[in-house]
Amino acid sequence: MKSYQKLTTAVPQPAACRMEEEGDTSTPTGHGKLAPWWVGSGLLVAAVLLSTITVWVLRQVSGGWPGPVLPPTCLLVPESHRFDCYPEQHVVVTQELCESRGCCFIETPPPEKGKRGVPWCFYPPNFPSYALESLNQTALGMVGLLVRREKAYYPRDIEMLRLDVEFETDTRLHIKITDAANPRYEVPLEVPRVMKRAENPIYSLDFSRDPFGVVLRRKATGTVLLNTTVAPLIFADQFLQISTSLPSRFLYGLGEHRSTFLHSLDWVTLTLWARDVSPMESFNLYGAHPFYLLMEEGGDAHGVFLLNSNAMEVALQPAPGLTWRTIGGVLDFYIFLGPDPNMVIQQYQQVIGLPAMPPFWALGFHLCRWGYGSSNETWQTVRAMRNYQIPQDAQWNDIDYMDGYRDFTFDPRKFASLPSLVADLHKHKQRYVMILDPGISSTSPHGSYWPFDEALRRGLFLNTTQGQPLIGQVWPGFTAFADFSNPDTHQWWLENLQRFHAHVPFDGLWIDMNEPSNFMDGSEDGCPPGELDSPPYTPAVLGDSLSAKTVCASAKQKASVHYNLHNLYGLMEAKATASALVQIRGKRPFVISRSTFPSQGRYSGHWLGDNRSQWKDMYYSIPGLLSFSLFGIPLVGADICGFSGSTSEELCTRWTQLGAFYPFARNHNTQNEKAQDPTVFSPAARTAMKDVLLTRYSLLPYLYTLFHRAHLQGDTVARPLFFEFPWDVATLGLDRQFLWGRSLLVTPVLEPGVDSVTGYLPRGVWYDFYTGSSVKSSGEMLKMSAPLEHLNLHIREGAILPTQKPGTTSEATRGNPLRLIVALSSSATAWGDLFWDDGESLDTFEQGNYSYLVFNVTQNIFTSTVLHASSEATKVTIGTLSIFGVQQPPSKVLLNGQEKPFSYLDNQVLTVSNLGLSLSQGFSLQWL
Repeated sequence: MKSYQKLTTAVPQPAACRMEEEGDTSTPTGHGKLAPWWVGSGLLVAAVLLSTITVWVLRQVSGGWPGPVLPPTCLLVPESHRFDCYPEQHVVVTQELCESRGCCFIETPPPEKGKRGVPWCFYPPNFPSYALESLNQTALGMVGLLVRREKAYYPRDIEMLRLDVEFETDTRLHIKITDAANPRYEVPLEVPRVMKRAENPIYSLDFSRDPFGVVLRRKATGTVLLNTTVAPLIFADQFLQISTSLPSRFLYGLGEHRSTFLHSLDWVTLTLWARDVSPMESFNLYGAHPFYLLMEEGGDAHGVFLLNSNAMEVALQPAPGLTWRTIGGVLDFYIFLGPDPNMVIQQYQQVIGLPAMPPFWALGFHLCRWGYGSSNETWQTVRAMRNYQIPQDAQWNDIDYMDGYRDFTFDPRKFASLPSLVADLHKHKQRYVMILDPGISSTSPHGSYWPFDEALRRGLFLNTTQGQPLIGQVWPGFTAFADFSNPDTHQWWLENLQRFHAHVPFDGLWIDMNEPSNFMDGSEDGCPPGELDSPPYTPAVLGDSLSAKTVCASAKQKASVHYNLHNLYGLMEAKATASALVQIRGKRPFVISRSTFPSQGRYSGHWLGDNRSQWKDMYYSIPGLLSFSLFGIPLVGADICGFSGSTSEELCTRWTQLGAFYPFARNHNTQNEKAQDPTVFSPAARTAMKDVLLTRYSLLPYLYTLFHRAHLQGDTVARPLFFEFPWDVATLGLDRQFLWGRSLLVTPVLEPGVDSVTGYLPRGVWYDFYTGSSVKSSGEMLKMSAPLEHLNLHIREGAILPTQKPGTTSEATRGNPLRLIVALSSSATAWGDLFWDDGESLDTFEQGNYSYLVFNVTQNIFTSTVLHASSEATKVTIGTLSIFGVQQPPSKVLLNGQEKPFSYLDNQVLTVSNLGLSLSQGFSLQWL
């Protein structure tokens, strides 16, 4: 048995076969010498090793003595490189338990409270694994057979595995490991099928034959991106584990969790199992996203996606290293080579699907609370917003609009005027969004509640192992759960929505509680005994059970058992909901979902759940929205001012300033707390909130264009700074600021009682959004003035931002003149673009019903070029051009060769107003 390697990029592989794509890979090309990985670790390790071997030899010679002595190989493994052999929760791992698995046992000092610390039980270098028995070329890559000759320690070990490697594109590699003899559950996700092998991949692949391992390198730098020889591969029926080294400590993604954006690798375990719980650190939250992005030294980036929907955990350790553990399915990896982080996310979305284009109104301000109590009180809030002329596009209701919390009903007494409210919203070009839960009340008398009766008749609920609807408890009391893995359920869902829409013509839907959430553990009868509800290994889920506050894992669904489908529940409901909205309204759907899974962006946005009205929750919203940008769900935001608890005026003002720059901006509040919509605060706070919302509305053309680019090619909307400055190591840990696209930097105040904020400005020229004054940064932290009424916004040099005179709805804003803001680079150039359509029709880009303009500045000439035109563009005019960074006062300005009046300020801002140009016409403007 060959030894596992140190996590290093320099050591040849044991019994390695080099997998350069162009070479013959059916046989090994040679055997590398296994360089001892402890060389270079210093004399201390050598001394320990020598003394241990001496003691061990003396013991053998003398016949031994009481008490265990470790094999010398165990002491060779540095603490940071110890891969956990006994990851079970709530087990005091003893030497006897550890050695029963054939592993090394060394006690280390206990970690801080709440941390896992160095594992006491870890794999020795010679732990049995799989061997690569054969490897043959295929049209797309290669296929191999892996064989395990010694059983591992979990039941139903699979002895023979099939390895499939496909070189799908020059920047995407697909590696899949599954049972060679029997089919296994695989995620029912549409993924691209390639027809030919990549011709010039930017990666190279090596294999270790015995023990089996994969070593993936970036050709340009030689950086080892994956090295799975560091610990054994285990593939049992309900326990799959593979470990790898990492080339750096800069790792992001792996949702959904509450944490800093940059993950700690200090023995952190991240669990992926959809769970209804108010966001808190250290626990699995609403969605599951088994994808990470890693920044390498020098600014390159790569991403890894494990296409697996079973309960999972990812263990991070300081080596740096990572271990995937899942309890079902297959090991189906996609690796994306970038090489820059933007490209990694684009490549990821080419596999999972690009996000939907939202309707224009979705980017306006949304208002909601649980506990309006009546449609009239809801209406009063809308009227107050209009009275103060505070922008608002959509009014929402939480579950209190329902009759007895039952879906597809509204309270005939308290919400009797709901249809009239919705009609009034529509009259004022506003929209209505309501909540729906997947738990369907099961207690109404037969014949009195069609949604339940009809789903029961058609067999559309999750069933118990006995074939009866599984009954849990949610808001209406006892409930059954719709099975969205069944296509027939989608039709039933549509019919229910059609019937309700005839009375209350809603515009969008908010799907909540879709982990699915259950106030019971499992069902009213608990869960049956068996290895689905009590598997041999349970990942570190909140509640220590797969059924904690959800349904039984053994529940039967059309596509598979819930054990396999749990993490897909929200995705499948979102797919049904988006489809229903398209059929009912004939326009772009607007869906916001709590539970999510990869590809969710095709159907819905996401809000970050039931946060609290606390300053730290406001901060955590930024890592949250940046993470969902990585996950291909750009339409994301947190409850502005906090959901639970009581907000303060200062907190709500600061949070509204930040929230005005969430891609999805909604203020939402719980019941039995004081109101927190902008109208209820002091005139000063109310004005500050109104002003920042007007700023958002002025930027809607820019934001909408960013969403077009997300839909078209997978660009991020809310963007981490390091995406634009990947070589600047100072940006890698920043998560208190973010960008909109490439060019607009948001630096919010995130703490109480201050009138300034410190933010990082990467190297270059940055312009104050409001005044146009410039700051030249060498790449440094700067203290900025931030009185309560002010949010710091900076435009990056070289950008052109399309903005618009704001109205109080997106519809009103759309008709106003555009103002183009030019932020000249230090070489006096700039570039920008604008996507424009009717804001709501389906597939406008795909059908050519849009306008697309490119703006450019070079040599003191601004040019607007119409690359594609539609009738919508004729309804909009360009009114003003503001050019920041004009070094010398111009003597004259020419518009299409004709002289125009202008203004020029001391802070080097040139403004030309009253242009009156149709958006559909190209033009040029020159200053001399």
